[in-house]
Amino acid sequence: MDYREIKSKLRGSITPVITPFREDGSIDFEKMSELIEFQLANGTHGISVTGTSGEPSSLTLEEREQVMENSYNTINGRVPFVPGTGSTNHEETLRLTKKAEEIGADAAMVIVPYYNKPSQHALYKHFKTVADSVEIPIIIYNIPGRTAQNLHVDTLAQLSKDCPNIVGVKESNKDFEHVNRVLERCGRDFLLFSGIELLCYPMLAIGGAGSVSATANVLPGKVAEMHDAWFEGDVKRAQKLHYELMELNDVLFKDTNPAPVKAALGMMGKIDPYLRLPMDIPSEELQKEIRETLRKYGIEAGTLSNA
Repeated sequence: MDYREIKSKLRGSITPVITPFREDGSIDFEKMSELIEFQLANGTHGISVTGTSGEPSSLTLEEREQVMENSYNTINGRVPFVPGTGSTNHEETLRLTKKAEEIGADAAMVIVPYYNKPSQHALYKHFKTVADSVEIPIIIYNIPGRTAQNLHVDTLAQLSKDCPNIVGVKESNKDFEHVNRVLERCGRDFLLFSGIELLCYPMLAIGGAGSVSATANVLPGKVAEMHDAWFEGDVKRAQKLHYELMELNDVLFKDTNPAPVKAALGMMGKIDPYLRLPMDIPSEELQKEIRETLRKYGIEAGTLSNA
């Protein structure tokens, strides 16, 4: 399969949409479709679900598949769809990645397995087996702060060489030297996405393809506009938007993602801001700070109904 066409489409702001729950803990698929429509109406370039922002570890395998199917049907081909299909369990990862291919997703985002802390040799075998099991493009998701293991550049470079369908990586990695080495070793056409909000613009500057930013759940238009400005060659506008987004980025990560994002969306009237335990909404003190920050951005923000 020739992956050049899909690589040319996987650009810009790919929003990692949260999974909305009802008070009884069930998934609110109607609200999820509404959130996706909100994203598309505001210029988002792609949609991802069941990544970190989607609380995948709080979902059953069947629920993850249902979220993928509902999202794919809602998007209906309007933008690329890149669901998260990784798990700490190898067989689950295979199942979910094959499901993404089956339903017609444009690519699958596969996280470095968390908790287990596999060696680089084991990570290579895991990702190669997953990539070999499907033809769908794979974007590896490296987030050492959550997984307790960093996928080394050498390992990623070998995977990109040996697996034609491993087309990119989402780096939620604060080591900017590391992410520079990714493009040096994997090739300048390798898709590099930022998962660190304050590095979304800097990664574009070194040749990145875009970002997968939780902040885009709340302010999708501005995040998308920053990418549009960069790709249009308007560097000053892209820089200006980068700094404009900084205060919102900061407040949305003062508690574990996606708790502040869900609180913000609740204040905006987009969802009922429920998380499944062991996650929960932020403290009242942080809720107040989130509300005040949203208002600075001109976003009407009320109090939470379940606070």
